[in-house]
Amino acid sequence: MTPLPEHTLAELLRRYEAGTALDCRPLTAGLLNRGYRLATTTGRYFLKHHLDGDPANTAPLVRQHRATAALAALGLPVAPPVADRDGQTVVVHRDRCYALHPWVEGRHRDGGQLDRAQSRRLGALLGRVHGALDQVIRRTPPPYAPPDLNVPRATAALPEDTELVIDGLLTRLRARPRRTGFDELAEHRLLERRALLRAHAHRRPGAAEVPAEGWVHGDFHPLNLLYRAEGPVEPVAIVDWDRLDVQPRAEEVVRAAAIFFVRPDGGLDLPKVRAYARAYRAATGASTTELAAAAHRVWWERLNDFWMLRWHYERRDHRADPQFPAAAALVVWWTRHHTAVTDAFSA
Repeated sequence: MTPLPEHTLAELLRRYEAGTALDCRPLTAGLLNRGYRLATTTGRYFLKHHLDGDPANTAPLVRQHRATAALAALGLPVAPPVADRDGQTVVVHRDRCYALHPWVEGRHRDGGQLDRAQSRRLGALLGRVHGALDQVIRRTPPPYAPPDLNVPRATAALPEDTELVIDGLLTRLRARPRRTGFDELAEHRLLERRALLRAHAHRRPGAAEVPAEGWVHGDFHPLNLLYRAEGPVEPVAIVDWDRLDVQPRAEEVVRAAAIFFVRPDGGLDLPKVRAYARAYRAATGASTTELAAAAHRVWWERLNDFWMLRWHYERRDHRADPQFPAAAALVVWWTRHHTAVTDAFSA
């Protein structure tokens, strides 16, 4: 990643009254934002450049900053941003949005590095987050707004629309003058997925199957959770709240598990999923029916989703390529073990 220009860094530090820069290093983790590990004469920080931030409307960023501050006050592991000299947590510099956070020393852990007890604690943590967000939203002033229950809920993808996406990707792939191993795997998975869609089109979720909605983190996965670098395996910071939004809460539970607990062969570690899901239900009171419906909807979502290949072939953006083999294999495995996966979330 490109280093931050010195004049930009100097101006931001003046705004934050954060001393003089001693070291500033780009971080490579993350797909949607740019981050920098920053050391100054006043301390260590994480400087975040919000690539999708709107300089003309910083209210969504202010919303997430207020939420993280309130969550931290409730004792959740969150690292809210620091304010600049004017009391603002979002700084706009040359039409770009920045936020400065205290540096949190920690490490990422995927589900393979967690035992069942730690998997239970992960589920309980997500349950606490969902419960605390409800408290935070109700008592925090604008720009928050309560969920609008009159907004139509998202409908499940239509197989015929997905077929068009598959055909378009195959056309782009087959037109390449020189094929790679990635191309071969992509073509295999696209043809395989088309066959699965045709075999399971009758299982498309109905509108009545949408679980209860509420405020969610929106992107809860291993790269957005930091654990202690040493000592007990405990979370020290949930980061990257850019997708804070109103969504079906149980679906976030399932999506997170499908990332945390996917094995290298594309299967899910179901004993850990079961421990995680039970802890979430105990923390929130969510029903087994709600989790089962969420598991079915997320399975269908994955069956119809090709965002990684669309990035690769339509946007020529290869950042998600390393995730594709396991993610594509998971869809096939999940389809074959649909009942067992649903039971792990709901039994």
